[in-house]
Amino acid sequence: MSSIYGETLRVSLFGQSHSPAVGVTVDGLPAGFPIDMEALLTFLSRRAPGRSALATARKEADLPEFLGGIVDSRTCGAPLTAIIRNQNTRSGDYDQLRDIPRPAHADFAAQIKYGGFQDVAGGGHFSARLTAPLCVAGGICLQILQKMGISVAAHIASIGPIDDAPFDPMAPETAAVGTEFPVLDAAAGEAMKELILSCKAEGDSVGGTVECAVTGVPAGLGDPIFDGIENRLASILFGIPAVKGLEFGSGFAGSRLRGSENNDGFRMENGAVRTISNRHGGILGGITSGMPILFRLALKPTPSIARKQQSISLRDGTDADLEIKGRHDPCIVPRAVPCVEAAAAIAILDALLSSTKDHLFRED
Repeated sequence: MSSIYGETLRVSLFGQSHSPAVGVTVDGLPAGFPIDMEALLTFLSRRAPGRSALATARKEADLPEFLGGIVDSRTCGAPLTAIIRNQNTRSGDYDQLRDIPRPAHADFAAQIKYGGFQDVAGGGHFSARLTAPLCVAGGICLQILQKMGISVAAHIASIGPIDDAPFDPMAPETAAVGTEFPVLDAAAGEAMKELILSCKAEGDSVGGTVECAVTGVPAGLGDPIFDGIENRLASILFGIPAVKGLEFGSGFAGSRLRGSENNDGFRMENGAVRTISNRHGGILGGITSGMPILFRLALKPTPSIARKQQSISLRDGTDADLEIKGRHDPCIVPRAVPCVEAAAAIAILDALLSSTKDHLFRED
């Protein structure tokens, strides 16, 4: 099913943007892991709406209620289920969308697929609201990975034409990660904020990119062809609404290089095999090399903008103008950063748990 991800760690999202709640069920978590609830709430607050002028005005507490899977703050082996109640909804803002679909949104495609029975309020099940329970699952996975010596960290790589400093592909510097506006270059961050507020004042929006690094992953994780680490990551990362592109390592820029420029030579370092550079982004043949995993995501501008847009009336079969109501982010990128970390953590932990049948975790 489209709302379920994972091989050994099964993550299922449910609910709609304006339904009583959104939620997640995670099956396959190791039993006995102590969940740091304070750290989880701090992580969730990075994604939560209504926290700044750069985000939507919709305010939600985003406090998870755990219905099962936890006993005395530890995972117990049963499926973990959590819900987050939707409290600040204004469904009437979306009434016209059954007739006049929003450009660049799922409204029209969903109307065709589901015959008009889909929930249009707030985008229904297509809404970025579903990343709230995704972050509940991912936040727990991040804690488990941390205990295993694996770190997942992302930052805003660009907003519109403004670029942040990139991660060092050999040793990503993540000191700024986890902050309210996670950038490595403070000056670039201020310029990004000014651009977002300018677009907001004009009734418009702007897109950008997120860069993510995963460090501490052992070599040998993943499989060739269809179950490579790139494949596993891509499958869940494209589940984040607004994601339109993904590249690993040197990515598209590498396609402009020669092999002699793009290849990463090998060397021995303290008895371990390392590469001299990391243009491969920590993955070779779908399998981890032991170097940091590095990837970048492109996110489109928020489609719901205050400006008048051209659409159609499905009822009348005529062209129609649309002025969107509701509360929307002028830029989705800052709040997408923890979602990227959450998705990556789920994918990596699932791959690790699935690999227990391989030699990687087998004692000699």
